[in-house]
Amino acid sequence: MRVQGVSEHFILFHNLPLIYGRVPKVANSSVKAALTRLLAQPPEEGYRSTADGLWRRGTHGETTMISAEQALLRRSSHFIFSFVRNPFDRLISAYNNKLVENDSLSTAMQRMGLERQMAFRRFLEVVAATADADLDVHLLPQSSILCVEGVPVPGFIGQMEAMAEHWQVLRRRMRQGGLPALGKLPSKNVRRGSGSDLSQYFSDDRLIALARDRYRQDVNLFYGEHQLEQLARGQLSVTPSPLERWNPPLPV
Repeated sequence: MRVQGVSEHFILFHNLPLIYGRVPKVANSSVKAALTRLLAQPPEEGYRSTADGLWRRGTHGETTMISAEQALLRRSSHFIFSFVRNPFDRLISAYNNKLVENDSLSTAMQRMGLERQMAFRRFLEVVAATADADLDVHLLPQSSILCVEGVPVPGFIGQMEAMAEHWQVLRRRMRQGGLPALGKLPSKNVRRGSGSDLSQYFSDDRLIALARDRYRQDVNLFYGEHQLEQLARGQLSVTPSPLERWNPPLPV
């Protein structure tokens, strides 16, 4: 049985036709901080802008969190956006932050059998052998978060590797749709650099294959234009345009 709220990955604004599909370890804290500017009232005390709890219970009823299926029903009436990240890089970010830097593990990671400071190879083997329903959200495939029956729900999907460029496109699309100005993207919880350390972790073909097989749909849907070796080494060329092929037409 799944815990209530576990599958609710989309932030719905009740007073704006706007939905954000939040993906942990993909500048999620920064995007949420930017979205607080769209609230009519300051967030309630005791909540951090980075926490899902704020968006469920701490915005005086201005927002809530919904599932991908619920967001899909609003495709024709809401602008839905998200950002994705090279799945190899996102995996390393989660490993470093949650198993190396943090003093304790989440309950979900403990249930998976993960341990602090465990070797990356063993970590990846555990992740590869764990079903989506049992994964900590930071390790859940981005496609599982953003898709319904394999089809992405957001009409606008930017890539973290081109965050500066794609954020500007997002701001322009929102203006075209009559939505409030989003402003510049704050810098929140930035821990790693450009991802140039990936080759230190994916040091042999078996590790690359494990990650590829576990996150195959992420690779195919969001990074299909890149070679597997590029993804595993973090050597991505900047994508000039966000993924908007699922986006309904917006006013010009």
